[in-house]
Order: sequence, then structure tokens, then C-alpha cells
Amino acid sequence: MKIGTDIVQISRIERSLEKFGDRFKEKYLTSLEIDRTKKLESLAGLWAAKEAISKALGCGIGQELAFHDIEISKDPRGAPYFTLTARAQKKHQIKESSLSISHDGGFAIAVVAIETKIQK
Repeated sequence: MKIGTDIVQISRIERSLEKFGDRFKEKYLTSLEIDRTKKLESLAGLWAAKEAISKALGCGIGQELAFHDIEISKDPRGAPYFTLTARAQKKHQIKESSLSISHDGGFAIAVVAIETKIQK
């Protein structure tokens, strides 16, 4: 079992949106995530979640795992979960995972626990 966490200041995401507009969102969100996410706090939470996932997988965001390889969704009860593209899933072989995202006091935080089929 691997654990990853990330915290981001929501104002940092806000500044990036002001500076780069929609290009900023398009850099790290899938089109479905962009359509579903309207609040600044939620955008920051998705950033933190993707960073936490990459940390738990031990590779960071880069060549092995890109922002667009990860898609964050919500189940019918509103709990977040993620899926990987087929390429990323083949590489990382996730067996089970759990994701939590929260925001308060100007920060968004995400924690993920991941069990893979292969030992790294």
C-alpha cells in the first residue's frame, strides 16, 4: 500500500487562472473535469489529487504519468475516485485505491492510498 498527499494554496490556482485563463485548466484537467468543475476550491482539489496520486505511484507528474492520464470523478454519493488511461493503468497496475479531497482556510488537500498488483 502506497500513500500520497498534496496541499495547494487556493489563491495559487486563482492566480494561474487569472494569468493563463482556460489554458491553465486545459493543461491539467480532462475535458470532462473542466465541464464538471466550476468552483475555484474544487479546481484546487483536483490539482492536489493528481499530485497526490503521482506521489503515491512514486513517479510524480512527468513522462510516466501525465495530468491527463488521471481523471477524477465522483461516485453517486459524492465521494471522489480516479481512473487512469489504459496506458497509465498498464504501467502502474492499480489494484485498489481510495481518494479523499478537502478544502478549508484557503487550502485544498488530497490524500490517496493505492495498492498495485506489482511491487515497485
